[in-house]
Amino acid sequence: MTTSEQHPNLIQVLDFVDSHRQAFVDDLFQLLRIPSVSADSAFADDMCRAADWLVSHFREMGLAVELIETAGHPIVYAESPPVEGAPVALVYGHYDVQPPDPSDKWITPPFEPTVRDGNVYARGACDDKGQMLTHVKSLQSWLKSSGKLPLQVKLVIEGEEEVGSEHLGSFLADNTEKLACDCVVISDTSQFAPGVPAITYGLRGIAYFELHLTGPNRDLHSGVFGGGVTNPANALCKMLAALVDEEGKIRLPGFYDDVTSLTDREREEWQALPFDQQEFENQLDVDGVTGEAGFTTLERRWARPSLDINGMTSGYQGEGAKTVLPTRASAKFSFRLVPDQDPAKVTAALRAFLEPLVPPGITMELVEYHGAAGIAFPLESPYLEAAANAIETGFEARPVFMREGGSIPIVNQFHQRLGAEVLLLGWGQNDDNLHSPNEKFSLIDFHRGVRASAALWHELASLAQGQ
Repeated sequence: MTTSEQHPNLIQVLDFVDSHRQAFVDDLFQLLRIPSVSADSAFADDMCRAADWLVSHFREMGLAVELIETAGHPIVYAESPPVEGAPVALVYGHYDVQPPDPSDKWITPPFEPTVRDGNVYARGACDDKGQMLTHVKSLQSWLKSSGKLPLQVKLVIEGEEEVGSEHLGSFLADNTEKLACDCVVISDTSQFAPGVPAITYGLRGIAYFELHLTGPNRDLHSGVFGGGVTNPANALCKMLAALVDEEGKIRLPGFYDDVTSLTDREREEWQALPFDQQEFENQLDVDGVTGEAGFTTLERRWARPSLDINGMTSGYQGEGAKTVLPTRASAKFSFRLVPDQDPAKVTAALRAFLEPLVPPGITMELVEYHGAAGIAFPLESPYLEAAANAIETGFEARPVFMREGGSIPIVNQFHQRLGAEVLLLGWGQNDDNLHSPNEKFSLIDFHRGVRASAALWHELASLAQGQ
């Protein structure tokens, strides 16, 4: 039994959680049955139904709640009363889900939750209704069993995460005082592996571009003109290949100036993770991997910058052969950035690097898309330690600390706007089929997540009391 499990109030709360497992699952299934697909206007009424479901749920729990209309889908805001001398936590989640397409690949209907092998299968089961609801149910457990929370908790549940969170940024900017908090809790990520819970303390950033090269005023016969006219597709391949050297290093001048090295503790923590390189390759059906020399696969994915071509378009791509020298060629590509790298500096360096490479007969257009900086929180943070203790209570296993290679721009916005630390506490698994058919979420992990969340409020409140 952990220290937090010995606290009388928390024991009472955890007993309530354990005795209401089925009721919590029933509520989860209610929410999963609402097809709140934000990307498709045909589901607009269902988006409102999901928001209203949350409003009613929060109101029944005794929280102060607001339904905040935006030019898109509404934001649900709720809060418990302030607690003098205790920190303030903010829970962020989203009630919108990805479209179910392709629907014919689902074994059971995407909006009829079905239990198989201990998992619930439904769109939104893990991303993010199931994970978000663990925090809602832990708050309900405190309020029903103890009558109050040991700290103030605020909740921001939006309906546009799957379409870019277009209106959340302005909501944060306009409500910094209302949303003021010491830490933000987000459960929209995964555990490291089954039975290995994790706290994600860092994310890579991104800088995304599209490069267009234009040559002759029309497609040409490659036999008649080949070798005498610059081919945009050939030029594109050479320019993209020039961005990375044989050692996997990105060749933009100054690109690594702001890249910070891993600490000894981080390297030790990661080397101790139960990561099997061969199993990783087998899962991807590849016979080897490449990347920046001198780093492990996890280090490359989590803590080193990278470049990937995301798509290329040029010339004839139909069936059979057509001897064409194309008039245009384009590519979409993205850099994954690590903390302290500035997307604006990368953009300037990229443009300066590419322009001298443009051959005669070719014009270049570089289109800049979205960019976001990477972020990492110190492992010595008391909030991370509190979360680790809470997860140990819920999962009966000490969590590992990891970073993620992907980007979650909203984390940066919360950190910058509110000055708060962000706790990324993922209850899902890597094979939960997020954004794919047959999305699932382990009901055991759902229950563990509720327990961990319940313990988290005790652990965070204890920080102010020096316990």
